[in-house]
Amino acid sequence: MGVLIFTSSCHDILDVSPKGVLNEDQLITPKEAEGFVIAAYSELGNDEMNRPFSLWPYGNVRADDAYKGGRDPSDGQGFHFIETFTNTRPDMWELDEMWFNLYIGVRRANEGLRIMEKFTPEEYPLLNTRKAELRFIRGHFYFNLKILYDRIPYMDETVPAAEYKYITNVEFTSDELWEKIAEDFEFAADNLPENQPQVGRADKAAANAYLAKTRLYQAYEQNELHQVISINTQRLEQVIEAADKVIASKYGLEPDFANNFLPGPYENGIESIFAVQFSTDDGVGKGRLNYGNYLTVPQGLGCCDFQKPSQNLVNAYRTNAEGVPLFNDFNTTNVDFAQDFVDPRLDHTVARPGNPWKYEKDMTFTEGWSRTPDIYGYYNSMKENVSPNSEGFVNVDPFYGNTKPRIILRYADVLLFKAEALIELGRQDEALPLINEVRTRAGNSTSLLRDASNQLLAKYKVEPYQPGSNISWDQETARKALRFERRLEMALEGSRFFDLVRWGIAEEVMNAYLEKEMTRKEFLQGAKFVAGKHEYLPIPQNQIFWSEGRYDQNPNY
Repeated sequence: MGVLIFTSSCHDILDVSPKGVLNEDQLITPKEAEGFVIAAYSELGNDEMNRPFSLWPYGNVRADDAYKGGRDPSDGQGFHFIETFTNTRPDMWELDEMWFNLYIGVRRANEGLRIMEKFTPEEYPLLNTRKAELRFIRGHFYFNLKILYDRIPYMDETVPAAEYKYITNVEFTSDELWEKIAEDFEFAADNLPENQPQVGRADKAAANAYLAKTRLYQAYEQNELHQVISINTQRLEQVIEAADKVIASKYGLEPDFANNFLPGPYENGIESIFAVQFSTDDGVGKGRLNYGNYLTVPQGLGCCDFQKPSQNLVNAYRTNAEGVPLFNDFNTTNVDFAQDFVDPRLDHTVARPGNPWKYEKDMTFTEGWSRTPDIYGYYNSMKENVSPNSEGFVNVDPFYGNTKPRIILRYADVLLFKAEALIELGRQDEALPLINEVRTRAGNSTSLLRDASNQLLAKYKVEPYQPGSNISWDQETARKALRFERRLEMALEGSRFFDLVRWGIAEEVMNAYLEKEMTRKEFLQGAKFVAGKHEYLPIPQNQIFWSEGRYDQNPNY
C-alpha cells in the first residue's frame, strides 16, 4: 500500500504544470499567445560564450579576420580546431550545442505559428503580423543552420516536436532549403508593418533585407563538394528587387561609421535594420546581457581576450596615395602606421596599442591589455565591445557582458548585397555608386579617431572609386573591389567565412592566408583548409544518434 500511495503521489506531482510555463494546449486568449512570440524573440539572445549566436568563432576566427585568442590553443580548444581546420570532429560538443540551440529557436517559432492557427483575425487583430514575425525568426535560425551545417532537417509548424527526429537532413536539396528560408522572409515582407511600436521587433525592411541576403546565397549554386558551379541570374534579380525596397525605406547609412558600434543614444540607429536587444537591471539576475561575446573582452578590462584581429586583416586596411586598397599586395609587408595610408575603418574595428579604447581619450589601450601577446598579438576586437564607463558594461565575475544591441542586418550590408548582384549580372557601372556610398562614409568617419592631443590616430586615406583615374572598372575588377569592400566594412561582424564559401574561393583564400600566417604565428603550424570538406561543419554525432541514423554526414567527415 505504501508503494502505491508513493507512486500515486509522484504521478500527481508530475502531472502538475510548473507555474509560469506556457502550454499551447491550455491557451485560450490572444494575450496568452503573445507569450509564445516573445519566447521566440527571446531565443535570439539565448546564447552564451561557448555557442555565440554572433558566430564569431565560425565567421571570423575560421576566416582570415581573426585569431582565436585566449590563454593558448588549449583554451577553448574546439575553436582552435575550427580555426586551424585540424581535428574538427562530429563529436565536438561545441558544434552539438550550437545545432541544438539554433533548433530551439526553430521549435519556438513553430510552436508560436501552430498556436496562431487557433485564432481568427477578428479575435486577434495582430494575427498576421505575429505570424510574420515568427516566420522571420524561423527564417533567421534556419539561415544560420544552413550556412553552418549545409545539410539540415527542415521542420515547419505542421510537424509536432515529437516527430522532429523522423525528418532526415537530405529530404530537400540545397536550393529547396534556400527556397523554404526565402519563403519565410517573403511572407514576413508581405505582412510586417513598415514601423513597429516596440524596438527589437522585425519590420518590413528587415524582412526584405534578409530576403535579399537569402537570395544572394541561393544564387551561388554549389555541387555536393561545395564548388560553385553556376550563378543563378534570376536569384540575382530577386536580390536587387528586395534590396531596392530596403533602400526606399526609412533606413540609411549612419553619418559616422562609429555610430553603429556605440551604446546608449546610438543604439538602434538609422543603419540598424534588425538587432537583438539586451538589458540589465531588469529584475532577473544581472540582466539580459550579451553573453555570446563574453570572451572577446580584452584582458585589460577583465577577461578573456578572445577574437584577436589577424595581422592579415590589419594589413588589408592599407591604401595607396589615391585612397584605393592594395588589392593584390596588401599583405606582402606589415602596415607601417608612421608611413602608410590606411582606411579609417581600421581604427573603428581594431584596437591598437597607444590608441584610445572606444574613443575614450583618457583611456589608452596598451600592450598590457593583451593576455598572451607572444601567441596571439596585441590587437583586440572593438565593434562588439564597449567602454567600461558605459552603463551597459556589467561585471559577471570573472567575465564582463554588455547590453549594446547585436546588429544582425545593417543598411551598408544591403547596399553591398545589391552591388554584388549587379556586378555578377555584368552591370558593374550601376554597382559603382553603391560601393562609393559606403566608401565615402568611411572617408568621413574620422572625427572620433583622435588622441588626447586631438591628433589623428593614423594617416587616413580612402576615396571613392573613379574609373579611369584611380581604378579600372571592368567586371573582374569590380568584383574584386566589392569583395574587398565587404571585408573592410563588415570585418569581425561574423560574415567573412560565409562570404568566402558563397563565392567559392574559401580554399584559395584560406590556404594563402594560412601559408603566410604560419610564418607569423606558431599556433597555426599544420593548419590546412581541405576543399569539399571544410566549407561546412560536420553534422554533430549526437544529432545523428538522436535521429537514429536518419541524418547523413557531410562529405569527408
